[in-house]
Amino acid sequence: MSYKMFRSALLATALCSPAAALALPDGEGRETVEAVCSACHGVHLIERSSGYSREDWQFLTSTMINLSDDPEMQGEILDYLAESFPPSDTRAATPVSGPLTLWFEEWRVPTPGQRARDPVEAPDGGIWWVGQWMDILGRIDPETGAMQEFDLPAGARPHSVNIGPDGAVWYTGNRNATMGRFDPATGEITEYPMPQAAARDPHTAEFDANGILWFSLQGSNMIGRLDPASGEVRLVASPRDGARPYGVKIGADGTVWVACNGANCLLRLDPETMEVSEVTLPDRGTTVRRLDIDEDGIIWWVNSGLGRLGRYDPTTGDIQEWASPSGPNSHPYAIAVFDGAVWYNESGVRPDMLVRFDPEAEAFQSWPIPSGPVHAGILRHMRTTLDGEALLIHQSGTNHIARVTVQRGD
Repeated sequence: MSYKMFRSALLATALCSPAAALALPDGEGRETVEAVCSACHGVHLIERSSGYSREDWQFLTSTMINLSDDPEMQGEILDYLAESFPPSDTRAATPVSGPLTLWFEEWRVPTPGQRARDPVEAPDGGIWWVGQWMDILGRIDPETGAMQEFDLPAGARPHSVNIGPDGAVWYTGNRNATMGRFDPATGEITEYPMPQAAARDPHTAEFDANGILWFSLQGSNMIGRLDPASGEVRLVASPRDGARPYGVKIGADGTVWVACNGANCLLRLDPETMEVSEVTLPDRGTTVRRLDIDEDGIIWWVNSGLGRLGRYDPTTGDIQEWASPSGPNSHPYAIAVFDGAVWYNESGVRPDMLVRFDPEAEAFQSWPIPSGPVHAGILRHMRTTLDGEALLIHQSGTNHIARVTVQRGD
């Protein structure tokens, strides 16, 4: 289909949906923007942005869709966006200065609009990611910048990616109810379907020390266990309805810890019995996207619902929380223990802020996360490199993968 035919089809769709068209302010080009942008995401995401110049809107849209074949349409869209959504302080972050300097090394993945996310490092130094919206698995060679993309089964909508003990690349089939294994040597893909129809959305996964893959199923309200040796998948339900299991981490003793994105709780799973117990967190409105575990076994978690950072000591049961710098609507999301501190991002403000919390000093410092020449997108998951010397992050809205290191002075 030519792009002019594509444009006609999109405009026809928009004109048949007047309620959707009214979501954006009046102006020449509104129908075109409504049609093109809503083909992939809700236009409320445009309204929730901090706004950009025409030049920056051009860069930002180029990470989502290639409009170079239709300069007339591209110009119409950019003129409308620049006029209707100029730079503003809407949802402005509250940055915190401090002593550290960071270096962001970025890669923009090849296929626009894929929503690249969840980078993880393999033993050979390659960085793997998944492009959730386009069923893509990708690899970056950080030494050369070379990138490869591989097609996953249609409709998999991979949500996260992990490297197995044997070097295989595992992904969660969030929309086709599978766990998937990709063999980098052969390109062969093996799918492991869920054994229950109710288990529809594998979400986030982590390997334990025995090579067992544990994973959450958010909408299904379950936690899963996959044994790669046998292919057996076992499932267990959350003890609380609507807990929405999300982030997963494995403790040094093998305990599986899972965040509750729908309730004020953490879930603790016994790997031998698969019995799940709940740690109830204070305050209604608390929800937890993700968590991590420090070397002392302390659970650090983001209170996404109330804009806080939390600490839970499994030995004493003690719970502490600190208000995130950008306030109760900052929506902390990803989290990782790194460089002797706790790092997370504030996804509910613009720009998306990378925040460092020093547990000893109880002090914050934060930095805006770049996406090429703009600040846009959301960090949804982060992990450290295998040597513990860097953080791997992403901006899913702009298809950027990044490696972050702390710059040390002599």
